[in-house]
Amino acid sequence: MTPTRTYLNSGGELVAIDYNTEVGQVRLLIADVNESNLVLTDDQIDGLLAMEAGVKRAAAAALDAIAVSEVLVSKVIRSQDLTTDGAKVADALRALARQLRGQADEDDNAGFLDVIEFHPYPGPEATEQAI
Repeated sequence: MTPTRTYLNSGGELVAIDYNTEVGQVRLLIADVNESNLVLTDDQIDGLLAMEAGVKRAAAAALDAIAVSEVLVSKVIRSQDLTTDGAKVADALRALARQLRGQADEDDNAGFLDVIEFHPYPGPEATEQAI
């Protein structure tokens, strides 16, 4: 697949991936970095970013989509000494997707305080124990 956009890197060369953009960051997380043979187009990643909250969740959705494709296309193939198993590859991709979603959940909860119950005055239980 060909990318829908190109960028100039620091050396002035045209490249397909700008890792400072959300699209580039999704590509980095899903290892879709071979610029001459990208798995997803920028438009597909933009769609995932529009549907998901954040880069890690969009990357997880991309891995899920690739996993489905792997199952549909690869299945189990044996040829001479080579065996591929689309279902096992898909399972590994889904596990990575779960890991990314877990990281995104942790990122969402970082910096928040937990609310705890506070009783500034002792209740009847405390009074009875003191007697």
